[in-house]
Amino acid sequence: MGDAMLPAVDTRWFVIVNPVAGKGRGLDDFPQISKLLRDEGILSEPVFTEHKFHATELTVMAVRQGFRHIIVVGGDGTLHEVVNGLFIQQVVRPDQVLLAVIGVGTGNDWVRMFGMPSRYREAIAAIREGRSFLQDVGVVTYEEAHFRQSRYMANVAGTGFDAVVVRRFGHMKKKGRRGKWLYTLSLINKFFRYKSTGMKVWIDGRLVYNNLLLSIAIGICKYNGGGIQQLPQAVADDGLFDVSLIRPIHFWHVLFRFHYLFNGGIYRIRHILQERGSRIRIESSPETSVEIDGELYGETPLEFSVLPCAIRVVVSREFLERRADGKTESCMPQPEA
Repeated sequence: MGDAMLPAVDTRWFVIVNPVAGKGRGLDDFPQISKLLRDEGILSEPVFTEHKFHATELTVMAVRQGFRHIIVVGGDGTLHEVVNGLFIQQVVRPDQVLLAVIGVGTGNDWVRMFGMPSRYREAIAAIREGRSFLQDVGVVTYEEAHFRQSRYMANVAGTGFDAVVVRRFGHMKKKGRRGKWLYTLSLINKFFRYKSTGMKVWIDGRLVYNNLLLSIAIGICKYNGGGIQQLPQAVADDGLFDVSLIRPIHFWHVLFRFHYLFNGGIYRIRHILQERGSRIRIESSPETSVEIDGELYGETPLEFSVLPCAIRVVVSREFLERRADGKTESCMPQPEA
């Protein structure tokens, strides 16, 4: 009789909680988040991750059990794992699962792109409203342990200096450092030590760069590093990557233009070039690491391709209104869940 009283599995939200996200905020704040979910009438089944890639395993399990609504309580790294789980499972198309994020991580760059509120009550209200959007997903192929491997990306990837900063950022977090400016401090720390790398970059079959590069950012979305707009003109459903190529640059060139990294004016720095395309190949000498959604993986050579409108995500009302005003959609927003 107890089972008969439960709602159908696919009407509930499977909640994947990363307890160590945001230096423990995932664990500390979840009682408050759980209460707010109940207050909004959102039926949920929470599960806590226990190790790296556990969120991927939980996503596969949830879909196989019939869940079609997933909430991520974590940061960009947890979302990255869940998105990869959506593509590993073979039960339904990834866009048949509605994905929402309550940001408790250090950077929370993906939620910033879609205007999801940082306050839990407002974020959960947006989830209850269920306004959704089909966004593109990138497929990144890289070299690791002499094998070609692939991951799916929902936000931004980078190689060269970008990956070195992510490594430093992760090291500082493991040592217990935290704060809004941690990524920026990591960036400054590594800037004076990093040597630019010779890179070749092809976009849609065209060689666009063959020289020394400091860094490359490739994005579906605009933000990384806790609010840095490396790709300020990125559109999440246009079937294209935005690409920022950062040529070797002296610190004094950046010093008085540092605000451009945060206000969308990055291309006003003449050392930074903008490209756009659906297929990208990067070779370097020597090999350089790649970070995908803030997680470090293998090395060059790298290949990127786009899966258009591949996952359905909960976004804010304001995001959809801005998109309607701009008339730039290529994937139609979905009705309320």
